[in-house]
Amino acid sequence: MPSNRIGRINEEIQRELAALIPTVKDPRVTGMVSVTAVETTPDLKYTKAYISVLDKSGCDQVLRGLKSAAGYLRRELGRSLNLRYTPELAFVRDDSIDKGAHILEMLRDPEVVKPANPANEHILLEEEP
Repeated sequence: MPSNRIGRINEEIQRELAALIPTVKDPRVTGMVSVTAVETTPDLKYTKAYISVLDKSGCDQVLRGLKSAAGYLRRELGRSLNLRYTPELAFVRDDSIDKGAHILEMLRDPEVVKPANPANEHILLEEEP
């Protein structure tokens, strides 16, 4: 039976990082910062944390601040997780939320998305309030 150990470790690291990021004292780490996903290598040496920031203009500054606070975050992760190795942290910008919102906007635009069945073109969809 295959184990899902890496998946469980990824979830735990994501949960702990999300709780630890607000405690970072670096002034560059401000605003709403979310950890959207975490990928850990099978040997548990390296972790890539995907970060989404509400204010897109300051995203690069937030990533620089998190990179400089990586040692603190790694130490705190080591205290809370019971692992043989505490993985080194790398932070990556995650734009998947923006891409999803853009696709949803395109799907709602009748000029971009045409009806799948030409026989149904006469049906008018209700407008959202």
